[in-house]
Amino acid sequence: MGIYFNPGNEGFRKAAGSKIYIDKSGLLNFTNELFREEKNCVSVSHARRFGKSQAAEMLESYYSRGCNSKELFSPLEISKSPDFDKHLNKYNVIHIDVSSFADDYKDDIVKAIKATLFKEIKAVYPDVDYNSSTASILAGVYEKTITPDNPNGIKFVIILDEWDCVIRNFSDSPELVHEYMQFLHALFKSKEAKTFLGLGYITGILPIKKIKDESALNNFKEYTMIQSDELTPYFGFTEEEVRNLCTQYDMSFDSVKEWYNGYLINGKHMYNPNSVSEAMQKKKIAPYWKNTSAFETINTYITMNFDGLKEDIIAMLSGEKVYVNVRTFENDFSTIASKDDALTALIHLGYLAFDEEECSAYIPNYEVSDAYQSAISKGKWSEVAKTISRCEELLLLTIKKKAEKVAELIALSHETYTSILKYNDENALSCAITMAYFTAPAYYTVVREFPSGKGFADIVMIPRADSGNKPAMIIELKYDKTADAAIRQIKENRYSGLLSGYGSEVLLVGINYDKDTKTHECVIETVNGI
Repeated sequence: MGIYFNPGNEGFRKAAGSKIYIDKSGLLNFTNELFREEKNCVSVSHARRFGKSQAAEMLESYYSRGCNSKELFSPLEISKSPDFDKHLNKYNVIHIDVSSFADDYKDDIVKAIKATLFKEIKAVYPDVDYNSSTASILAGVYEKTITPDNPNGIKFVIILDEWDCVIRNFSDSPELVHEYMQFLHALFKSKEAKTFLGLGYITGILPIKKIKDESALNNFKEYTMIQSDELTPYFGFTEEEVRNLCTQYDMSFDSVKEWYNGYLINGKHMYNPNSVSEAMQKKKIAPYWKNTSAFETINTYITMNFDGLKEDIIAMLSGEKVYVNVRTFENDFSTIASKDDALTALIHLGYLAFDEEECSAYIPNYEVSDAYQSAISKGKWSEVAKTISRCEELLLLTIKKKAEKVAELIALSHETYTSILKYNDENALSCAITMAYFTAPAYYTVVREFPSGKGFADIVMIPRADSGNKPAMIIELKYDKTADAAIRQIKENRYSGLLSGYGSEVLLVGINYDKDTKTHECVIETVNGI
């Protein structure tokens, strides 16, 4: 049992025994099938903290000859498969986290990986020519495992975590990238690999990039944040899994959904598993996917000087979806050449979600919105940052029914966002109002264009059970009319009936903008006991 060659199962054992563990071993049914196929290599590129490394540890624990994992996997879904024992701990496994070598060895990454790996393999298979090429060494090891009792020999399962870190971090070192790509070619695509490789499995953030003058890894099946097909349920938590956790930990599903849902991958709603787990264990809804690098990364892309990019970001922050052509992206963060490239990069990083049916990007949930808020507060968008910083104040003033002050802050928001947007009409006002109440989703389920029997209420805010003693709100917008007219419309159309059964007070908020005088007016009334 080694660290990189035929590792043990300690990592996955710890994960499977943790307080919160969702069985994703069904992934092994998929990878087991690949041993029968000519195209036996898989690339999984998903955002950080979406379970890629845990899945890699599961694979090494299941396939590695360096441990006995039958008892570990027996309670899991994979144990029901007829092929469970056929593949269990039957392969020579190589598992390398490339980023750990990139951090420690930089220009000597490939040399360091080879030296470390072959030292471990040599301890088990000494009678191989270790002065030959990588592909020849692994082929030589494989040949040593062919016996009369095992004429097919022992194949390799090769797992690379963060395989793309060299491509991402060393794009200015073409010689190193070339050496690394040649190493990958030896592992997964060489003539020798056709004999010794049973399964290739690589994880990263970026899809595979075709590098000029390099042989592309076109023998890999790719699964991404945009297109994940049958692997979608195995990365992230499904809605059913999150519902069950909320029941188990007595947490509000509505709040968890508002904060962590929103990734729509192949029609399935997926949740950030790290954030959900943190929320359950700490019994607290909070932004757990927030760190300094996230702020820097978001600002890197949203402040790029591409026409329409800033407007699209504001539109998404206000709850809209925007069209994006993901096909132009070259799978490289260093060659962003358009607005579409910038948005696609944010999709792969998990800071935007993608609706494949509508070809559109959007902010998936409040946790990600909060990351944008923090990034903007530390970045170059000073006018937006100033407006967002007043959102909590605006919400409190609305609850206290300070209508004049509310109108002042709405005016600030409207002025800020109409200077960015290419339109100055009712839609701009609606966007400005939504952005003015940017932090409301931390406490409310916010619904725009809420349907009723007599039309649509512009914005309805329904407080969640764990948000304290906050009132529900119905906000109606008017353009070149009066705030009183907005209140009358709420009453006449009986929008408040939308909240029937809601026993506490409901605020009726009417907002009007006069485009001639460029003034904002607000009226707030209370309705009790709907």
